[in-house]
Amino acid sequence: MNSSCVSCLKSLVVTLHFLCWLCGAFVVAFGEFQMMHSRFASLVTTSWPIYPANALVVTGTIVTCVCYLGVLGGMRENHCMLITFYVLLFILMLVELAMACVFFVYNREIDTYFEKDLTHSLEIYMQSSSEGNKTIKEDFDAVQYLFRCCGVQGPGDWKGNTPLSCCKKDPCNTANQPNWEEGCLVKLRNWFASNYLSTASGVVTMFMIQFVCLSITMPLFCHFSRRGLGYK
Repeated sequence: MNSSCVSCLKSLVVTLHFLCWLCGAFVVAFGEFQMMHSRFASLVTTSWPIYPANALVVTGTIVTCVCYLGVLGGMRENHCMLITFYVLLFILMLVELAMACVFFVYNREIDTYFEKDLTHSLEIYMQSSSEGNKTIKEDFDAVQYLFRCCGVQGPGDWKGNTPLSCCKKDPCNTANQPNWEEGCLVKLRNWFASNYLSTASGVVTMFMIQFVCLSITMPLFCHFSRRGLGYK
């Protein structure tokens, strides 16, 4: 194998490692975007540990750090760094696969506690003073306004103290307030379910890209090491 071919294949190794790093960076950015544009986590506290945006940011950050090690190791042809990268990436891929399974299964189990969390949040909203629990109030108002819904099952959940965010009109006449008749439980549950499915699909896609990169770069790395062509 001539030197130009070896150099080209080594560049391929670095490029594929960099592609893994880009995947991680994109996942972090997408997770941050979801965090900024979805303000519903405070209403469903049971699912917070695997809330899609949180999972994306944590996973993407770990992938970015691990793949940076691979890029750096490939550029410096450092045997130790690349071995560490391959071991960590393999472990991370197993974790990603497990995460995807959790999200697919969790999507089916979402009904069991969604109603309980939303009802609890509504009760806190109703019992709070005008200055208390602002986060839950703002999040519940945002849900009702964005999804055009009212209460958990319907306007009756508010027991006559219906907030302006339930009103169909904008601006709303408080003397005769026409409210949305559909409850927020179904709409918010469907929104979360679609997010879990898209997050799981994204994690599976990232897993496949990493698997392809690992399948190509690992044999090349082993070949170069055995032939004494670098990576010492």
